[in-house]
Amino acid sequence: MRRKIISSLTAFALLTGGIAGIAGTVGYSSAKAAQDASNFKDVPASHWGATAIYSAVEQGYFKGYTDGTFKPGAPVTKAEMASILARLTDQPELPTPEPNNFTDVPEWAKSSVSTAIAKGFIHPSSYKGKLDAQAPLSRGEMAVWLTQGLSVVNSDYRQALSDVTNTVIPAKEYFTGKLADSHKNAIAVALGTGLMSVANDKTFGVYRTTTRAEVAVLIAGYASTAQTKPSDIQGLNELRQVGLTGTNLSVITKSFHKTPEKKILLSSNQKYEDVVTDDFSFVRNKDIVTLTNYADLKILNWIIVDTHVSNDKRSIYYPVFVDEGAKLQSGRHFSFVEFKLNIKSESMSQLQAGSLLGSATFNPLFSPRSKVFLSYGGPKISDYFAKTKAIFIVKNPVYWSEGLLHANSTTARTLTLETKGGTVFSINYTD
Repeated sequence: MRRKIISSLTAFALLTGGIAGIAGTVGYSSAKAAQDASNFKDVPASHWGATAIYSAVEQGYFKGYTDGTFKPGAPVTKAEMASILARLTDQPELPTPEPNNFTDVPEWAKSSVSTAIAKGFIHPSSYKGKLDAQAPLSRGEMAVWLTQGLSVVNSDYRQALSDVTNTVIPAKEYFTGKLADSHKNAIAVALGTGLMSVANDKTFGVYRTTTRAEVAVLIAGYASTAQTKPSDIQGLNELRQVGLTGTNLSVITKSFHKTPEKKILLSSNQKYEDVVTDDFSFVRNKDIVTLTNYADLKILNWIIVDTHVSNDKRSIYYPVFVDEGAKLQSGRHFSFVEFKLNIKSESMSQLQAGSLLGSATFNPLFSPRSKVFLSYGGPKISDYFAKTKAIFIVKNPVYWSEGLLHANSTTARTLTLETKGGTVFSINYTD
């Protein structure tokens, strides 16, 4: 028993004392923390996380090592992260938290894990009795913990986690089909709020370990996000709207509205009030009436990017589809559409695909040609062509296309899509 007690105390000392770097010892003053932070040999002022690291140390979340380093690239374990989250004093607690039934949490961390559970960060029901507490915390699991915490702070964050279920996530893993459902919603909200971001290779890095520097930045980011209403965050609003309706149009521009009855031509058996809508969700993933009969066609998602707004008002999808600095003529927006085709003819060419809708906005002819889109690995029309000619060699291609949305009174046209079931999506530009 004495050996076990010594072992637990040693582990705690390693975390809170001078060897490891999670703070928590009595008498560790903010003045001493500030002095330590300013003296870290491996955290120069130019380090990308320097400010957050200094702040985290001053607030007592981290300590440095006895050799004068912070080790910003060192991994953080789940038990250590739970200890940090438990000390977020502004985080409310759940009225009836889940019980801490983990069997593998070291003695020094049990109380912190229980508190992190009570504050909503960790859901034991998502595990099978073991937290794997001593293992490094992955970025994917970090996203889950933080967004679960946000849902306790504001119920609208909980709703956001639901709203993004069918959204387009601006990370390479999403476009390449390597994002697990267990992480998808949390990563969408983490990216939508700006709490987390993709790396230079455009991946979120679901299974990469979370480092001490990242945690320092995330602590500051979490506090800021928790104080912000979800409805005030454009990126999150876009992800929610795409998840719910299939398009971010209403977030990017307020200039398109349901086409007035006098401006739309319907068949004699169609009543305007029964069939016409400006809600894209009614035509999303439905068979669309085409001009030619080469293929059946569905639209899975429709993304709008305005290149003329300031950086802080840019679409969250700008860096996915548009190269930095690219600008269209005034009154034009990029229109990126995800198509799903079912080719009915023996063979179909690229030009024949382009004839299906005859629309500059919903245009199956070309995929995005930007360098950034290529780096995200999104499916392109050319992925399905024969090697030497633009002829489809698969029957059911799914790919992204690039078109234009005219958004000025001179060039704007009524946009209309009709499903084979008779629903008509029709919007018109208004000043």
